[in-house]
Amino acid sequence: EEQKRLLENRPDQPRHAKVLRIAVIGAPNAGKSTLCNQLLGRKVFPVSRKVHTTRCKARGVITHEDTQLIILDTPGLTNPLKAKRHNLDEAMLTDPWDSMKHADLVLVLVDVSDHWTRNSLSKEVLKCLSQFPHIPSVLVLNKVDILKKKFLLLEIATDLTEGIVNGKKLEVKSALKQDSSSSAKSPLRITRASPPESKVPGPSFGKEKNQAQEGSGLDKSSDVGGAGTGEAQGPKHHGPEDLKDIKGWPHFQEIFMLAALRGEEVDTLKRYLLMQAKPGPWEFHSDVLTNQSPQEVCDNIIREKVLEYLPLEVPYGVTQVTEVWEEGECGELLIVQSLLVPRESHKRMLIGRGGKVISRIAREAGQDLMNAFLCEVRLKLKVEVKG
Repeated sequence: EEQKRLLENRPDQPRHAKVLRIAVIGAPNAGKSTLCNQLLGRKVFPVSRKVHTTRCKARGVITHEDTQLIILDTPGLTNPLKAKRHNLDEAMLTDPWDSMKHADLVLVLVDVSDHWTRNSLSKEVLKCLSQFPHIPSVLVLNKVDILKKKFLLLEIATDLTEGIVNGKKLEVKSALKQDSSSSAKSPLRITRASPPESKVPGPSFGKEKNQAQEGSGLDKSSDVGGAGTGEAQGPKHHGPEDLKDIKGWPHFQEIFMLAALRGEEVDTLKRYLLMQAKPGPWEFHSDVLTNQSPQEVCDNIIREKVLEYLPLEVPYGVTQVTEVWEEGECGELLIVQSLLVPRESHKRMLIGRGGKVISRIAREAGQDLMNAFLCEVRLKLKVEVKG
């Protein structure tokens, strides 16, 4: 009821309100929801190693002083064939596009630990960017902590940007080339690219000790094509034919390199996002963390655990029905949910030998719900075969 009241009431507006709507897009399982949760500081979006954990677009809200960031966590960009295979709703195909229409900034997340996909943006992501070329975009390389050979980050960044960031050419510094086995503890990153009109090169290795540890190793020193920077000319609209041979997007304004799961460098990205906010009215009350109802948060967290502990395609056929949602006298929350599965064999898998699997799901989901709702939660799960 409190959440409903906050969402229905007009937001509290500071005198000089600023706002930024951020669409987070990327291939399935790139770590979008993990990053969103880290930015919010609480677990609001479901996370799992299986693809398509996020089933619809949901909003997270960060309110800091006079600035509000509205994060649009979207399902992984996929195509109709894969959607059919995973029994996904039509919304899974349309929601990322809807999010783009409302965004002031786009974060494109790439999993650098996946050596099959890390050197090129997926066709779906490129299509999305080319359909909305007027919306500023930022490249976020995720899971850099898993990458043992850190020098590969420079190669990946060059491929994904076609060697151009913020209208300037990337130049690889030799310091990293020589030490190809370098695995610096602090992940490499590019922050605060020099604006197109200034000719000042970005930070380089060896100037200062902390720059050597945290600098990008990529120097945006030369303008592209003389006069035209990405901002000055603006990216062109690409048709489907143009995207065939394109691996990267040369119109990113910044590159960030981080490890969302461990929270490394997430604050740097958050500070950047707060700086990008423009004057405008807030969309949500400052006490709102997400536009989801508590029931939706609950469903998502339980489904996350079901995805985590069941094999292959089984979890995608589970239907959740909440039977009891009651607040006790001491403020504790009692939730009883039935998990309906299509086959008897799926029921046996979900319960597990001696009830071990379902007990683990209930225990871990209950703990996550306590962290999300900041109250005592008693969660009971039942498993039934669909009638």
